[in-house]
Amino acid sequence: MITKTSLLTFKKINLVIVCAFTYTLAFTQKMENTVDLNAQHWYDGSENCKENTNSPIQVVQYNSNTWILRQNICTHFEAPFMFLFIGSNKALLMDTGATKEEDVFPLYETVNGILNHWSEKNGEVELILAHSHSHNDHYAADGQFMGKPNTTVVPLSIEYVKNFFQFQNWPEDNVELDLGNRIIKIIPIPGHQKASIAVYDTSSKILLTGDTFYPGRLYVDDWDSFGKSINRLVDFTEHHEISYILGNHIEMSTTDGIDYPMKSTYHPQEHKLPLTIEDLKELQLALTNLGNTPTNEVHKNFIIYPINQ
Repeated sequence: MITKTSLLTFKKINLVIVCAFTYTLAFTQKMENTVDLNAQHWYDGSENCKENTNSPIQVVQYNSNTWILRQNICTHFEAPFMFLFIGSNKALLMDTGATKEEDVFPLYETVNGILNHWSEKNGEVELILAHSHSHNDHYAADGQFMGKPNTTVVPLSIEYVKNFFQFQNWPEDNVELDLGNRIIKIIPIPGHQKASIAVYDTSSKILLTGDTFYPGRLYVDDWDSFGKSINRLVDFTEHHEISYILGNHIEMSTTDGIDYPMKSTYHPQEHKLPLTIEDLKELQLALTNLGNTPTNEVHKNFIIYPINQ
């Protein structure tokens, strides 16, 4: 028999359940409020860059505390990507692009603007500037950050990289960087360049692979080390949830196996930025099959491109 008291109790319980469900749904929706990087369009550049009116840096806010920046291809044909992760007391900026002049490429102004806006609501954070590797199209604007307050620039040499991140057994061990309620895992991946690292954000589940793996020409300097690094990345993806694998460039078009010419400043119908775990495993298999012989090999979404054949 349902009494008035039991009915009232049932309604209260039901209300609590509904409220809890509504809160959980709202929280989940907030957590999932991210940009679809498979659909994200990046500036195409121009056949005549004097007519290009896009800003020198395209800024995409991936979620509440993650930004992706890309240098306008008309300011430099490399058009590299940069990534900004913000924790509760530190922020990590990966790379500074291919142009040093601030009037042409105002990277510090752009990043500082993001951080100032963040700090107004969440408190001040220390900026750490690190690099996916030490090729000049990824550190050209370092000088804009030198001597700036609350900013640490990690030097480029492999010894400084090892010391700063406190590697004990490079390149076999991974290490962690705590940004404050946000852990970044650093994975050594030499082969493209001896100080190359991959970066995994445990919050967004984004894996950054620099110039080691991206939709373009995978320039291999050390064939043996490169193969081992790809094995290391595949193993990492088998033990971690991955939302996106993001490299530092886009050189492929949407046509399978077709890349844009070197130094091209116009990328119509550009390949999407993310690659997949399946792509990574395809690269691993290809390298295994090629054995010890550095070989140029074209694939649908990337090109193996040894520079010391």
